[in-house]
Amino acid sequence: MTDETTPAAPAADANSPQVALQAIYLKDVSFESPLGPLAAGNSQAQPEVSLSLNTTGNQLAPDLHEVVLAVTVSAKAGENTFYLCEVKQAGLFVVRGLDQTQLRSVLASFCPTILLPYARQTVSDLVVKGGFPPFLLPPVNFDSLLEQAIAQQRAENGDAPPTSDIIALN
Repeated sequence: MTDETTPAAPAADANSPQVALQAIYLKDVSFESPLGPLAAGNSQAQPEVSLSLNTTGNQLAPDLHEVVLAVTVSAKAGENTFYLCEVKQAGLFVVRGLDQTQLRSVLASFCPTILLPYARQTVSDLVVKGGFPPFLLPPVNFDSLLEQAIAQQRAENGDAPPTSDIIALN
């Protein structure tokens, strides 16, 4: 029998780009159904569902960032509000070794993409528990939304670069 030694893995470069998820948590949640499931019986029209997404971020420490994906879903038919569901799904991310442009992209696109499935599940659960048919958030291309937001900021500010580290996406 021969002794074989496995070479040690090379040490990670401290300056290499790193993005590490530390925690995912529900920061805030609200579900309102003024008429309850009876709203559907009081209205002949199908409800109009509106969806709003917004991302924000806070730097908590030199390499630690909190990213919050805020989702608002409302279903209304005329004056009748079937439900209003608001979810703020958050995550803590360690981000190192990125320049400002890369950091903005990670925080406004990559991180919300990680958070979206959790927000989707929470919204679906709340709507069903409110007595309504399931509602699943559609897939979201945060890269495309980020590009649109940057283009809009450039149009408003001339060709100056975006002024904030996190770009709100609606």
